[in-house]
Amino acid sequence: MKTSEITSIDIKNIEARNIETRDIDAKNIEARGIETESIETESRPTYTLAIAIEFLGSNYHGWQRQKEVLGVQEALENAISTVANEPVEVIAAGRTDSSVHASNMIAHFITHAYRPTNNWLRGVNSLLPDDIALRWVQPMPADFHARFAAIARRYRYITLNQTQRPAILNHQVTHIHEPLDLAAMQLAAADIVGTHDFSSYRAAACQSNQPVRNISHANIFAHGQFIVFDIQADGFLHHMVRNLMGTLYAIGKHELEPADFLNILAKKDRTIAPPTASGDGLYFINAYYPEHFQSLLPNAPLTPIWLNLPD
Repeated sequence: MKTSEITSIDIKNIEARNIETRDIDAKNIEARGIETESIETESRPTYTLAIAIEFLGSNYHGWQRQKEVLGVQEALENAISTVANEPVEVIAAGRTDSSVHASNMIAHFITHAYRPTNNWLRGVNSLLPDDIALRWVQPMPADFHARFAAIARRYRYITLNQTQRPAILNHQVTHIHEPLDLAAMQLAAADIVGTHDFSSYRAAACQSNQPVRNISHANIFAHGQFIVFDIQADGFLHHMVRNLMGTLYAIGKHELEPADFLNILAKKDRTIAPPTASGDGLYFINAYYPEHFQSLLPNAPLTPIWLNLPD
């Protein structure tokens, strides 16, 4: 073989090896860059932030993120992730059904992003749809958890009891046109305070491991043309408040007696209870926490402002 041919072959081999070496080096550098970025992200401090959320549930399929339909959680996570410039998961104190609202849902998220609280509030609200808004943002200790740290949750169910249907409050209250016997409803509601098995008032699809709940208060009262059912417990079963309200409606219409409220409860059979009340009138209004967390959370009016009702 001639010297010129040998030289040509050697040069090609050297070039090929150089290209391979550069490719390997580039891949190694890229891999190291990804690893370094991951390590740097993990080593950055994290911030736990509590938030209070107000939303109208009419356009959403409940709180929880779902694959094929829109939940409040998805809309909120998209907005917060944009402001944080990283993916963020939002965990709420409770889960609401389709069409159910919240005036003060407590939730939290963890992020590497630092922003002043007012920047979080204004930035996220500017990206949210009109029917969802943050009420406040509060930095919290790292061990705060909106769901697992909660010791009580509270709902209000709002009924508009008048002959004509509402227009302005359509889907924001439940309209009952027949006069309701408030005294009978109050008598029945008082009976469920305490610890009971609520199997008769849980949805068939309820996934809770056990049906026992402790009710700390269950008050029902008139406020102008509205009838408000205010209930607080250590936790609620799927559809529990709406099922209780369905039975209270039957009592208020004299289809059942007040004593039937507890009789149905004792049977532990959902099939003997009246139908589930609409989600339109139900509002998640607060969650409560041990004092070392509760003392850090801002105080805000709990019920929709239009109701003008003391907390």
